[in-house]
Amino acid sequence: MRRIIPFAPALYILFLMLPIYWLLNMSFKTTNEILGGFSLWPNEFTLDNYRTIFTDPTWYMGYVNSLIYVSINTTISVAAALPAAYAFSRYRFLGDKHLFFWLLTNRMAPPAVFALPFFQLYSAVELFDTHIAVALAHALFNIPLAVWILEGFMSGVPKELDETAYVDGYSFPRFFFRIFMPTIKAGIGVAAFFCFMFSWVELLLAKTLTAVEAKPIAATMTKTASSAGYELGLLAAAGCLTIIPGAFVIYFVRNYIAKGFALGRV
Repeated sequence: MRRIIPFAPALYILFLMLPIYWLLNMSFKTTNEILGGFSLWPNEFTLDNYRTIFTDPTWYMGYVNSLIYVSINTTISVAAALPAAYAFSRYRFLGDKHLFFWLLTNRMAPPAVFALPFFQLYSAVELFDTHIAVALAHALFNIPLAVWILEGFMSGVPKELDETAYVDGYSFPRFFFRIFMPTIKAGIGVAAFFCFMFSWVELLLAKTLTAVEAKPIAATMTKTASSAGYELGLLAAAGCLTIIPGAFVIYFVRNYIAKGFALGRV
């Protein structure tokens, strides 16, 4: 037993990486080979699945559309959450705790509850099948999350910092952007990461509010179903490519996420 314990972390990582390896393995196979039997590596290696994705506009534009509305949503969510989180952190007002809890209930609600209202609203104002429609819909869930994360980081900054800046003659905008925001840059990075990831993986609202022009990759992947079955190799290749943006984001904010765990807000 003692000989196994040192290898436990490696075995755990191997267990976590197994589904990703299997997805990558399938992406280099044809659907017939996938359905034909079990194999640890492709018997007939093929790049046709990736070639289809990179040459078919209906496929690669799905990634472009997803990146566009996710970037818009992350920017809107963090920008709106910063002043809100500062207010909750620094001021006490009537109903502040109730309002803070109400914000979090929006994060708890399932997206299906808001799918039909958003669909009717955006259809009425001619925002249906646009990137901004999906970005605003996802803001309903991501802004409360960003407020909750940022409020924790801001509460960890002593109020004396604000008072010292005011004594030194700093206006509030100058203090907030030049002193306060750099102080909580770890929190901003963590909030942006979670907003990006939640918006990237959300499917129901993104699929309901788009049709052609802003259709995300998650919705495009459902087109692999046909009368002959699923194009499993193509679906696996698309799945592998969807992991890449999230992996890049995790790489750049990995240190900030560690600080978020240390502060108990992540």
